[in-house]
Amino acid sequence: MARILYLTQIEIDFGARRLLADECARAGMRRPLVVTDAGVRAAGVLGLALEGLAGLPHAIFDGTPSNPTEAAVRAAVDVLHREGCDSLVAVGGGSSIDLAKGVAIAATHDGPLKTYATIEGGSPRITERVLPIVALPTTAGTGSEVARGSILIVYDGRKLGFHSWHLVPKAALLDPELTLGLPPALTAATGMDAIAHCLETFMAPAVNPPADGIALDGLERGWAHIERATRDGADREARWQMMSASMQGAMAFQKGLGCVHSLSHSLGGLDPRLHHGTLNAMFLPAVVRFNAAADPMRRDRRLQRIAHAMGLAGCDAEGTEVAEAIRAMNARLGLPAGLGAMGVTEALFERVIDGAMADHCHKTGPRLATRDDYRAMLLASM
Repeated sequence: MARILYLTQIEIDFGARRLLADECARAGMRRPLVVTDAGVRAAGVLGLALEGLAGLPHAIFDGTPSNPTEAAVRAAVDVLHREGCDSLVAVGGGSSIDLAKGVAIAATHDGPLKTYATIEGGSPRITERVLPIVALPTTAGTGSEVARGSILIVYDGRKLGFHSWHLVPKAALLDPELTLGLPPALTAATGMDAIAHCLETFMAPAVNPPADGIALDGLERGWAHIERATRDGADREARWQMMSASMQGAMAFQKGLGCVHSLSHSLGGLDPRLHHGTLNAMFLPAVVRFNAAADPMRRDRRLQRIAHAMGLAGCDAEGTEVAEAIRAMNARLGLPAGLGAMGVTEALFERVIDGAMADHCHKTGPRLATRDDYRAMLLASM
């Protein structure tokens, strides 16, 4: 049986941030903790985002790391309790929004955070007691502002997923103006994250026709505008389109992802310095080729439909054209040539594979990878 849920309110346009106070009131939020990072604050983006708070009392936690951790979650919970906050406003990229979701759990649920991780059977333990969240993304990448999941590094070093419909923000305010100052390298990396979401969820075999349509439309928008957004950060049309592609990828990936994210989650947990979106971009070509042999890919002509959305003439049964187009796009965007250029060595492979095999995305792709399959994908991505 297919379950299809779209649950939150989304406002997307220049100036959407000015609705913040209204959305907090609608969610019954009286004193939110604003969760962000030091870079967003230093760049002045936080001040811009909070223009719409209209005097609502609040506190700020700006200690979000690039890969959010349980330690940062606990530090934010301490601030939340000390300041008497009753809710959360997340301002930033996926890291800040995911951290806010971790705070929403930890502030209202007892025990170690790993207790609530998906692979630990923790999703049913996340209840309606979670704190309400309103999210304002400042990057166009993860789409966490409309998603039910959060990715956090817990105390034992694992990078785990936390999934519950209770974690979906009460409102997502998508204001492309908050992304206008994003540097080219980060625009490219986060943009490829959005494209990876659209691609991988469309390849996933679960039945969800609305998600498939949303993913293909998001892919078309993202693929057509990522170079413009990277080349000219002030291109308002390109920024709007990338923010939509990011949101659409996350709306769609409720149907599942696959080996790209299994590998990215695992490797990112082992080396938190590695950017998740960049890792997704590195793994995409090898995973497209791996998935090409899956029955659903051929039966539903998924490679051909992907190629059409990317503006390609077509794609062979091995996924060659799509895979090579992604490699060429990575190069044009100035992303690394492969994992080796990011400092990854083969010495990490077995630990990466261990994590990928246990990841919540491992079983949701169109083909179930073996250890040998993952090893081949890692080698092809070097």
